Amino acid sequence: MMGLSSSIYGGSTRRDPETVKRDGWREMGMLAVSASDPRLSWPERELVLQLGEKLYGGPSNGRR
Repeated sequence: MMGLSSSIYGGSTRRDPETVKRDGWREMGMLAVSASDPRLSWPERELVLQLGEKLYGGPSNGRR
């Protein structure tokens, strides 16, 4: 059974989270982004927060 699950989940090689997010966007149009990502400007962070709240409700960590 271990051999089967290893091949399903890519063996012992673990992909970098940024690679997973980039591939998800390019292959499936799915975006995974943190509102605290330093690459985002203030308006971009606000947009991410607004989208998250609209789609999933407020964050459980007390932000906002």
